Amino acid sequence: MNRLLLTLAATALLAACAVPQVDPAQLPATPDQFREGGSFTIAAPAAAQPRGEWWKAFSDPVLDDLIERADRRNSTIAVAATRLTQARAFARATDSALYPQVQASAGAARAYGFVNGIPIQNGPVSVFSAGADLSYEVDLFGRLRQASKAAQLDADASQGLLQSAKLLVEAEVAQTYLALRALDVERALVRGTVVAYRGTLDLTERRFRAGDVAELDVARARTEVAATESDALALDRLRAELEHALAVLVGEPASSFAVPVDEWSTALPAIPAGVPSTLLTRRPDISAAQNSLLAAQQRVGVAKAAWFPSFSLTASGGYASTDLSDLFKWSSRAWGIGLLGALPIFDGGRRNAVIDAAGAEFDGSVARYREQVLVAFKDVEDQLAGLRLLAEQAEAQDRAVTSAARSTALSEVRYRNGYVNQLDLLDAQRSELRNRRQALQVRSAQYQSTVALVRALGGSWEPTADRPAGM
Repeated sequence: MNRLLLTLAATALLAACAVPQVDPAQLPATPDQFREGGSFTIAAPAAAQPRGEWWKAFSDPVLDDLIERADRRNSTIAVAATRLTQARAFARATDSALYPQVQASAGAARAYGFVNGIPIQNGPVSVFSAGADLSYEVDLFGRLRQASKAAQLDADASQGLLQSAKLLVEAEVAQTYLALRALDVERALVRGTVVAYRGTLDLTERRFRAGDVAELDVARARTEVAATESDALALDRLRAELEHALAVLVGEPASSFAVPVDEWSTALPAIPAGVPSTLLTRRPDISAAQNSLLAAQQRVGVAKAAWFPSFSLTASGGYASTDLSDLFKWSSRAWGIGLLGALPIFDGGRRNAVIDAAGAEFDGSVARYREQVLVAFKDVEDQLAGLRLLAEQAEAQDRAVTSAARSTALSEVRYRNGYVNQLDLLDAQRSELRNRRQALQVRSAQYQSTVALVRALGGSWEPTADRPAGM
């Protein structure tokens, strides 16, 4: 008996050691800081928690309303929520195998021979039964516990994916709305330029009628008016498409959805970057990949534990009688208990194949987790670099706008006085329009990169004690 117990204990130890470990060399090293530097802030791990109302930092009531509507009605979020519900239900179903299973039964049959040890010799008789059966698998080698843990980790991964989906949708709503607001400003700029070109055209036509300029100058001015009007109509089309895209994101029909044209007064918050190690605990997609990795790790143990013996305790009790009226009499009682054991010996290689498949899935999960981490750091570096360079570009572009506006003003005065020809004036006007539109595009890109940085950092951030953040 002692030898048997020692053998079972050793076998259990082997089963406990069956879970593979992650080689640290397979994972990317965490950098000390981001290449772009910046002010770092510590955030508590919150992988499966809401990402916070980070969009409030933009101080735009319309944006707040759109994101709240998207959180309620967006289809991508709804699908992710149903997958989380499914994963949690599967986890509960897997957990149920750890507990005793009780089942009530009742039946009626025609029988001949022996019924509960009683010989029946006068032909077939009716047999009635009622009782309960109990079974309980003794999880001696941890197979059921590992399966339960893997299912719970899958549910945790689905929770992270839900938060990742919400963060993605919220970021898309913010970026689409901000692009629409930038387009509104650009449309106003282009239409204002159309008015300016028409003024130039009117002046040119008057001078043509007076014989001061050739008809060619009139044709050039009309070309600029028509081409700029075409640009304005193209911007109108782009705005309609952005508005329709917003309708899909908030889960409403495009036919009844509208964002009124309004002044672009959205604030541009300054976002502190997160510490790299904190990033790994904040981003929900990394959390989901990590939980999937741990689930695959547990399933390798489940597959290996299939080679070990399984033991089940069974019990049954109830009544059986050939007469329905005597079914629940004490003399009709019947019961039984038992212990069932099973040990796999030969299965044609099926269990080894399952182990190999589980091991391959584990290796794939490690690779996916590594890639997710690398992409996370890339996302942050991209946006930090983008914001730094965009700030420098905005300063340079502002200088270009100032110079272009001055050039246009001087050209208009000189053209009215006959010191420059029409081509000089049109070139100055085109240059000013081009530089103003480029400045607007740089400003829009700053908003887009800010939202992208929020998403790359995993959502909301906490302000440091000595430096106020943007929310």
